[in-house]
Amino acid sequence: MAAPEPPVPVVHPLRRLWAYATDFRRRIVTAVVATVLNKLFDIAPELLIGVAIDVVVRTDDSFVAQIFAVEDREQQLYVLAAITVVAWVLESVSQYVSDRMWRGLSQDLQHELRMDAYRHVQDLDLAWFEDRASGRLLTILGDDVNQLERFLDVGASKIVLTATNVVAVGAVFLAISPTLALLAFVPIPVIIGGSLLFQRRLGPRYGAVREAAGRVGGLLGGNLGGIATIKAFGAEDREAERVAEVSSGYAAANRSAIALSSAFVPLIRMAILTGFVVTLVLGGKAALDGDLEIGLYSVLVFMTQRLLWPLTELGETLDLYQRGVASIRRILDLLDTPIGIRSGERRLAAATPGAVRFDDVRFAYRPVATGPEGEAGGEAERRLVLRGLDLDVPAGETHAIVGATGAGKSTVVKLLLRLYAPDSGTIAVDGTPVGELALPSLRGAIGYVGQDTFLFDGSVAENLRYGAPDATDEQLRRAAELAEADGFVRELPQGYDTPVGERGVKLSGGQRQRLTIARALVRDPAILVLDEATSAVDNETEAAIQRSLLRVSRERTTIVIAHRLSTIRHAHRIHVLHEGRVVESGTHDELVAARGRYAALWAVQTGEVVGTAG
Repeated sequence: MAAPEPPVPVVHPLRRLWAYATDFRRRIVTAVVATVLNKLFDIAPELLIGVAIDVVVRTDDSFVAQIFAVEDREQQLYVLAAITVVAWVLESVSQYVSDRMWRGLSQDLQHELRMDAYRHVQDLDLAWFEDRASGRLLTILGDDVNQLERFLDVGASKIVLTATNVVAVGAVFLAISPTLALLAFVPIPVIIGGSLLFQRRLGPRYGAVREAAGRVGGLLGGNLGGIATIKAFGAEDREAERVAEVSSGYAAANRSAIALSSAFVPLIRMAILTGFVVTLVLGGKAALDGDLEIGLYSVLVFMTQRLLWPLTELGETLDLYQRGVASIRRILDLLDTPIGIRSGERRLAAATPGAVRFDDVRFAYRPVATGPEGEAGGEAERRLVLRGLDLDVPAGETHAIVGATGAGKSTVVKLLLRLYAPDSGTIAVDGTPVGELALPSLRGAIGYVGQDTFLFDGSVAENLRYGAPDATDEQLRRAAELAEADGFVRELPQGYDTPVGERGVKLSGGQRQRLTIARALVRDPAILVLDEATSAVDNETEAAIQRSLLRVSRERTTIVIAHRLSTIRHAHRIHVLHEGRVVESGTHDELVAARGRYAALWAVQTGEVVGTAG
């Protein structure tokens, strides 16, 4: 029996952030130093108050007289005033530097994290996205990064200020009266212990807040994307109730965290009261007995307030800290997600012929994730889709793939584009396995038109240039003509500069479909792939697309996935998929004459009665 693997050590999110922020470490150190100096200059006025009282009480024997050899009390006050001015100026300068450094750091680091996370997400394989709600990703890239920004902007500097304050004021107490220092510091272990207890209890609550925020973002993103469906089914009230339910869950999670964090400051005040009373009474008694100078007693009274009162802000600081830590964990967990499909190093030739071959390819989709963040919910059996697929598409030919729903047609395209990786077998372009090819080279050689006619919110020209940003206006028009889109584009209010709206909502389905074909053609790809390109268009548009396909498929490899068999009658070869394998191949006439599965599909679509063999 194999020995169990040792548990993976849990690394604190702030340590993970420090390991990530290698380019920002010098700035972080500079910000910390400026913050420490700011706090040191900030406590100087309390010391100077004691020194001023010492000048008045002790006259020629004052601290200022001894240090600066100034006997005249008025001159001593001038010296003290000059020192005060310098301290205040340095405090103001150090605060400016500290604020500027922390705020600039928060902006730059959150920008770097968001961009690294977004780039990383783009490199993840398609299966990862299919297991997760897009709204949760938006929450991480948006709200969680903003939480980190707020922590760095305010919380981090407050932690440094508080720690510096305790150390500096403690040093003053020890120098003046070790006994009073010990008594004044008695509340601090209580405060720190209470802070750690609150931190441990607040951590899971703020983790629940971030989870609830993800659920709200996921539902809102899905509903806004499907607003037309919601309206069509009159489901506005029902969806509003669903949003109200998850929003209430988010509010409840926040209330749970707030209820605990709000109790922190009142409890800390009681500990502060104890320390202040001790200093006031025992220090005052020592001053009355002549064991403590009046000026030093004044310093201790003011310093007790300075020492303990800032600790009341620990509640707010812990609040920012816990929110920030929860967000840092989610962001860095996203960055640590392994990339399943890596780019190769080989590149296709500039004028690649575009031959495609599948050899004994097997592929199964993994189980649908069920966890809160999309983790797989157990070792469920994978759904086998391709069971030893063999497919040969010579360069320059048009091949079609047909079959019943679930036969694996669209999976073939996704594997060719390396949106997924096969479990076994080889997929090659011009004899080179696609796994060895650089992804930009492979995908740059393929023009893809999918079932989802996705257009970006921009002009017609901007959408056509999406795959070839340097394409000329003439190249755009030529591609649009081949896709039979140029005619309706010219009739639009601003022609090629007409905005199409988000996802192309200002255009009809057929218009969007023809533009997506034109967008693929602008790249002049060696391989053209059309996945159900006519599945959602009318007969007139289908006829137009058929005519354009005859033109654009000349002298380029074309793979057509089709339900409507009329669009692929003129293909060089048609492959029929059944249960993940090619069971028939041939021309349209050959397959109809064979009276097999293709003939049965053709009969269903045309209404003809065709006897099938077997």
